[in-house]
Amino acid sequence: MSLCSPQTRMFADEVLAAYRSRRQIGPLTTLEPTFSVADGEKVGHEVARRRVAAGERIIGRKIGFTNRTIWAEYGVYSPIWGPVYDSTFRDVDGPATVSIAHLVEPRIEPEIVLGFKAPVTAGMDERAILGAVGWVAHGFEIVQSLFPGWRFQGADCQAAFGLHGALFCGPRTPVEGDAEAWLTALTGFAVTLFRNDERIDHGIAANVLDGPLSAVRHLAGVLAADPQASPIAAGEIITTGTVTRAFPIAAGETWSTMVDGLAVQPMRLTFG
Repeated sequence: MSLCSPQTRMFADEVLAAYRSRRQIGPLTTLEPTFSVADGEKVGHEVARRRVAAGERIIGRKIGFTNRTIWAEYGVYSPIWGPVYDSTFRDVDGPATVSIAHLVEPRIEPEIVLGFKAPVTAGMDERAILGAVGWVAHGFEIVQSLFPGWRFQGADCQAAFGLHGALFCGPRTPVEGDAEAWLTALTGFAVTLFRNDERIDHGIAANVLDGPLSAVRHLAGVLAADPQASPIAAGEIITTGTVTRAFPIAAGETWSTMVDGLAVQPMRLTFG
């Protein structure tokens, strides 16, 4: 049984009802101006508890707003996070057609996905975190906004799944061999994003809090400061944030990438 506050329960009700009926709601921060990121974390935990109770399984986490170049665009100036569920995750091997009909105002984010073979705790540096990584892949996270027009504050995002809608993960490359080469690659790669084969944007590893391993290091510290959060465990899948800007997507479009400097396969998805 949940022991959360009446406000936390009420906002969890609002978020889940909007998600399940595919409708939008006003930002929670407009209902309660003092609603903080810490309050948003509490709502997020209650939402996750209910989703698990309903049969979903948490398999990892997403980190959002790690790309500093988009902070001013959204008015959110620090990273957020949310669970990734077995129901929102899909492995894809090569071009695929996928549905986004269940998502609200979806946007696409090309990201680096890490699979962990060992736990990660606060205080570990990037080299130690790399030692806990079993595989790396490139993927598309599809984010959504339950708040009209993508207008919100960080606390709203934290309450609403960290904006997570779906994660499509490409083929997995085992992390083995020269650690220095991997550290260099994970801080020096670049991703070019295309819509219907037209170049839309280009991003570099440093956009993501200086690289995916640094994004995980940040997450580990945030989780350690949250009494309801568990540390990153072996077996978790973590997607580390968009390398480019996030772009609206629509049925009928094909989005693809080119990746330079990192041994992962590019992505190509058509949305139905």
